[in-house]
Formats: sequence, structure tokens, C-alpha cells
Amino acid sequence: MSLQTAAPAGTTLGVAPVVPGSFLLGSALDLRRDMLGLCEEAFQLYGDAVRFRFGPPGARMEMHMLFHPDAAHRVLAGWPANYRKENVFYSEIRSAFGDGLLTTQDAEWQRQKRYLQPLFVARRVNGYAEAITEQVQQVAQRWRARSPGTVDLHEEMSRLTLATVCRILFGEDLGQALPVVQRTFGPMGDAVQRRALAGGRVPRGWPTPVNQRLRRAQRELRRVCDQIVAHRRASGDRQEDLLGLLLDTQDQGNSLADGEVRDQVLVFLLAGHETTSTALTYTLHLLGRHPDVQRRVRAEVDTIAGDRVLTAQDVSALGYTTMVLKEAMRLYPSAPFLGRQAVQDDQIGGYHIPAGADVVLAPWITHRHPAFWEQPERFDPQRFTPEQEKARHRYAWFPFGGGPRACIGQHFSMLESVIALAALVRDFQFAASPGEPPRTNHITLRPTHGVPSRVTAR
Repeated sequence: MSLQTAAPAGTTLGVAPVVPGSFLLGSALDLRRDMLGLCEEAFQLYGDAVRFRFGPPGARMEMHMLFHPDAAHRVLAGWPANYRKENVFYSEIRSAFGDGLLTTQDAEWQRQKRYLQPLFVARRVNGYAEAITEQVQQVAQRWRARSPGTVDLHEEMSRLTLATVCRILFGEDLGQALPVVQRTFGPMGDAVQRRALAGGRVPRGWPTPVNQRLRRAQRELRRVCDQIVAHRRASGDRQEDLLGLLLDTQDQGNSLADGEVRDQVLVFLLAGHETTSTALTYTLHLLGRHPDVQRRVRAEVDTIAGDRVLTAQDVSALGYTTMVLKEAMRLYPSAPFLGRQAVQDDQIGGYHIPAGADVVLAPWITHRHPAFWEQPERFDPQRFTPEQEKARHRYAWFPFGGGPRACIGQHFSMLESVIALAALVRDFQFAASPGEPPRTNHITLRPTHGVPSRVTAR
């Protein structure tokens, strides 16, 4: 189906088919149980657009799920002003993590992007390569000190990327921040998903178990961030970490308020570690299943860097390693769903999108769309040669979103992922355990029971 941006004169727009659910809660329980699998089934049965209804009668909510790359282009870049981050998911993320760049709108978003953009230019981000390699070396040292055996790639990569983003954010305050972030992020992500899919949501102030877990984690995380920010302000210590840069940032001649600095830090923690850890976890898992591809990555790293420490300058030369990473991100996008809310009526692919509708794009499905990917379930890094990328629909692959609100940290994520992947594959052999690791999605894609792999030092 080719999705259009305007209906021809006289055309009667259709409505996307509704996926059946229970009388009491609609599709709420099915979405919570396996949103990824449910969307796969819906795409196979109904095509490029479906509607899910969830929540109890009288408070039922509806979301339009769109699978075609043209829909992604329309929502993210074609008419982005009509599709705002005001759906139930972003509302819950905003409530949990604050008003950072990920969740703000309109003039406030433009203001934040204006003062944050200089912190994410390539020159500045490339300066974080040393901190990235230090954290990767710590993982390598720990693995070498243990007996050969099975590790949980998800646990290890989450630990690596969380330590890395905390190191880049907090510098010498890493030891104070890291254990708190490790304790609190899991409960917060789970609570955000549960509340978003509840349909007729319970007020946040009610003492339900989910609300209480969320508040406890939120208080603890905000407290440590506030303490570090206040200490930096009082000491006048201007470190060259991201927090130091935020404290030095001027917005129209004024310093950022402490609460705004904290909210940006929390969003960077959220966006800066879970997405990258997912990409690394599943890339190493796939390499453990494809030893020929693993050998080719290793040969490339050996040729480019030998035994020396990898640098930011090496990343552009690691072309095949980058292709492997991109193919893994196609099969396992860290953000399998992206939500928006329509402001005005629109039509996509002949389907009516009413004003106020919750609209969800699904990279998990689009990245497997058979009209754009031959044998979509097959792992094939050759899909990402420069020639193949140039010939393909821009939104057949969009792990970092697109349009004016594309991820500001895309360069940082790719830098960290390529350096970490190259260094680990050079120094270790990975062999995946049998079976496909079960997965789910909270705010990001997550394995439910880990991703085991045998790791052997070279």
C-alpha cells in the first residue's frame, strides 16, 4: 500500500480496523502481556494500519498503530506540527522523568534544543571517546579475571552503558549517582508502561502499589541529582562532564535553574543508556549466532586498530562493524514504538486520523516490512552498504526517529556502540546460547530473562 498525504477529491476515507479485545478491558492485557507479538499478528491480519482499544467501558482509550514507512515520514517529518508528544506514554514519561528535551513542546522545546544543541555537536561528543573506552576496558578486565563461561549480555551491557553515561554526566560524582540509578530505573520504566496501558488511569496520588513504587524510585533519583547539582553550584567546581557543561550553559544570558538541569540529566540518563545497551546486547547476541560475521568484524578491528585503544577517529573507518550494528538495530530497535497525538484531522494511507487520536509508529514492524526488506527476519549486514541505504525508503529504518525531533544523542549512541562493539569483539569470542531470548517493551525493548552468551577471552 502506498500511503498518501491527502485524499483525492471525492474519496471516502476509511477507518483502520479494530483489533478485537475483551469486553472488560479491550486489548489492555494483551498489550501488556506481549505488545510486540500482538502488533506482529495485527500487521499480518490487517495490514499497514490498525486500532487498539484498551481500558474499561466508559473510560476506554484508542490508539492508531501505523506500520508503513510513509506513515513514519508523515508523522515525523511531513507534518510534525500536527503530531505532538502528548499521548499517554509521553505523559507518563514526563511525569516520571521531568520536562527535559524528550518530552517538552513548542517554544519550550525550541528553547531547550537551542541551548542543548552545542553540547551534542560531533566535536564535543568525540571528546567522550576516552571515557567510553575506559568503561569498556573495565568490563574487559572483569571478564578476563573470571573463569570462561556464560554471561548475561543484557546485564553486562546495561551495566556498561549506565556506567558510561553516568561517567560522562557526573564525572567524579559517578560513585554517588551510579548505584541509585541502578536501583531506580527498572521500577520507573515498569510503572510508566503499566500506567500508560491502564486506559482509565488511576490518579498518580492514589496509594496503589505501582504508584508507590514509582514515587519511591522517583524521590530517590531526584534526591541524588539535586544533591550533586547543589554541591557543584556551591563548590564552583566546573568539571568538563556534561553536568558541568549544563551548569555553565547560558540561555539568553541566564543560567539554567537547578530543577531544569536535573530534568535534563534524568532524560539523558533515560535516553542515554537503555537504548545503547539494547543495541549492544542484541548485536553481540547476533554475532554469537553468526561466527562468520563475528570473524569479519574482528578482522576489521585488527586491521584498523591492532591492539591499541580505539579512538573516535577510528569509528568512521569501521564500516563493516557499523553495518553489523545497524542491522542488529533493525531487527531489535531499542525504541520499538514511538507515540504522538494528532492535533487536527489527517489521513494516512486512505485512513482517517481524527483530531486528538493517539498515533503510534512501530519500528519493530516497519523494520520488518516485507515490501522494503527481503527475507526480513534474516540477519544480513550487507543491507547497510552505502548503496543499499541510499536506495531504500528513508523511513524503512528509523531507530533514532526522524524529522525535527530526531534523537539529539544519535552521534553519541553510535560512537559508544561502535567503540564498545569493536573493542569487545576484538578481545573476546562470543557464542550465543540456544533459543531466542524472550523480550518485552517497557519504555525501551528489554529481554525478559536475560541474553546468555558464552564469552571466552582471545
